[in-house]
Amino acid sequence: MSEHLNVPEIFGTDVFNEATMKQQLSGEVYHAWKSCIATGSPLPLDVANPIAEAMKNWAITKGATHYTHWFQPMTGITAEKHDSFISPTGDGHVIMEFSGKELVRGEPDASSFPSGGLRATFEARGYTAWDPTSFAFVKDNSLYIPTCFFSYTGQALDTKTPLLRSLEEVSREAIRILRLFGDNETMRVNASVGAEQEYFLLPKDLYAQREDLRLTGRTLFGAPAPKGEEMEDHYFGTIRTRVSNFMKDLDEQLWRLGILSKTKHNEAAPCQHEMAPIYTDCIAACDANQLVMEIMKKCAAKHNLVCLLHEKPFACVSGSGKHNNWSLSTDTGRNLFSPGKTPRQNASFLVFLAAFIKGVDEYQELLRCTVASAGNDHRLGANEAPPAIISIFLGDELNAIIRSIVDGTNYVDPDKSLLRIGVDVLPPIRKDTTDRNRTSPLAFTGNKFEFRMVGSSQSIAGPNTALNTIMAEELKQFADILETAGNFDEALHELVAKTFTEHQRILFDGNGYSAEWPQEAARRGLSNLPSTAECLPTYILQKNIDLVMRHGIFTEAEFRARYSIYLEAYNKVIGIEARTMVDMALHQILPAALRYTKELCSTMSLKKELGITFRAESDLIQKLSGATDTLYDAIQSMNASLASVPGDAESAATYYHSTIVPAMVTLRSYADTLETWTDKSYWPYPTYSDLLFY
Repeated sequence: MSEHLNVPEIFGTDVFNEATMKQQLSGEVYHAWKSCIATGSPLPLDVANPIAEAMKNWAITKGATHYTHWFQPMTGITAEKHDSFISPTGDGHVIMEFSGKELVRGEPDASSFPSGGLRATFEARGYTAWDPTSFAFVKDNSLYIPTCFFSYTGQALDTKTPLLRSLEEVSREAIRILRLFGDNETMRVNASVGAEQEYFLLPKDLYAQREDLRLTGRTLFGAPAPKGEEMEDHYFGTIRTRVSNFMKDLDEQLWRLGILSKTKHNEAAPCQHEMAPIYTDCIAACDANQLVMEIMKKCAAKHNLVCLLHEKPFACVSGSGKHNNWSLSTDTGRNLFSPGKTPRQNASFLVFLAAFIKGVDEYQELLRCTVASAGNDHRLGANEAPPAIISIFLGDELNAIIRSIVDGTNYVDPDKSLLRIGVDVLPPIRKDTTDRNRTSPLAFTGNKFEFRMVGSSQSIAGPNTALNTIMAEELKQFADILETAGNFDEALHELVAKTFTEHQRILFDGNGYSAEWPQEAARRGLSNLPSTAECLPTYILQKNIDLVMRHGIFTEAEFRARYSIYLEAYNKVIGIEARTMVDMALHQILPAALRYTKELCSTMSLKKELGITFRAESDLIQKLSGATDTLYDAIQSMNASLASVPGDAESAATYYHSTIVPAMVTLRSYADTLETWTDKSYWPYPTYSDLLFY
């Protein structure tokens, strides 16, 4: 890592970005590429060939010897297969070749990626196609080409393709609304996203001693340390030198790849940290976050650390999330969720706000499903993250505006104006100064919505695909009404007032952690889906299938395939965790407790012979003996339960949630009790005190 960084000089130097393309391509080729992006049309081969040649030559100057089509299969992580540029000349030498054909299309073996039944297990062929809206980059001596991934029949096998489709839909429907307000300049509307990434850092040597961390990414056992986060002394606290060096190295790597890493700090829990990027366009943000997660892990290893991205690595302290900040912006630079300077702009803002509120209310189950995972189940609703109930927080200013529209009363404004949407008496909408509600799953933060439910290890493609699609649907409905209205202003006011009136239930500005909120949510008719097993069946509600098919985001087969994949992933994670617990309990914890019990028995016998009191030993032996017996019984019970898992995925998910997860909680409680009574020298792995306060 450089001692002194010139950030503007190094930023984006490893990216074949627009500035580099403009410099290295002919004007004709450059403008042809820009036209393909603007229209969404495929890249012709006569355009792809000179781009590929320029890309190869640039990459070679950066030390690249290989290229890879970098894609995002439905595993939540990225995938890559590297091919060298070399091609034999026939005289024993090689040349460096790379054509438009290799650029725009690759063919990785897809047989081992989950497909949810979209392809037979014996079908190995999959295809990758360059996403020309994403810039190629050089990393680890390879040229990385961001691509989409699809099957032989053209069905999407990745997370990026649906995201691209959703962006096209929301752009089209948003422009329809903007045209009604006299905006004839905007040619495209894009989602803007910023993903705040939380993570834990642990010493590599301590991590290596824990089977549960190595196999599952979280501690399956562990009694609480005497200290946790109750002193509130870690959040924004002084960063350890070791961690600071990691963060400096991470920033440099991210900046070279054009990733807008902006903020770094300690989070609430010991060993927990956060990296926050600058807000950018949706595709760039999604690609960047995938790279962030990968580079965090590799960079940590260089510093003899391990980066944990699991949502709940430690039971006794706060878990990690990934706050997804989302908004819509025009290609002219206007944020559509930012109140304007004129009545017309404010009216437009309220239309987009109403569409968002309506969409979240109508498709709350779909949004909940996009953040469902076995890891996130430990976090959502645990007084450290939003509850599993979807709601929106707007703040005092917007709530007052909505109440005035719904009730037809005077807006509480210095001018005391009667608020009528679409006419000149609409007063300015001030920036809200309300304190941000950290308990809200969807909080409005001035010009964007912060979706706080996303898990730290999750791809943000799924949540953003859902947000874009939901918004596209509601804007379409609004445009269909307003385009045929006889009196636009009257129709506009009626539409917005009706929307706010019918969907007030989704607005909640109170404490989402309170015991009263679930009861209040039930009274309002809101969904409460606390676990993945309970949540996922709602994914394939007919209204959700109709939504994604109506907008061409998924075919029904593609959508149902994802449901199958999510179920299988949940089942596999719980199964691996349960089997790991059994292995650790049987082969590490139980033997350790028995060895300590044996030592105590020997000490007690010796004391008895010498006529010395042995009350402590006797008491501990009784406690240890009882606890080891109950632990052994719990191990046997867990093995029996694991042998009875149903064969079909849906029944298995229900069984894992209702039977295996409670059994895991019981097994852990017995093991953690033993930890508190067993001499530390006998305990087989680092404790929470070791891990969190190294």
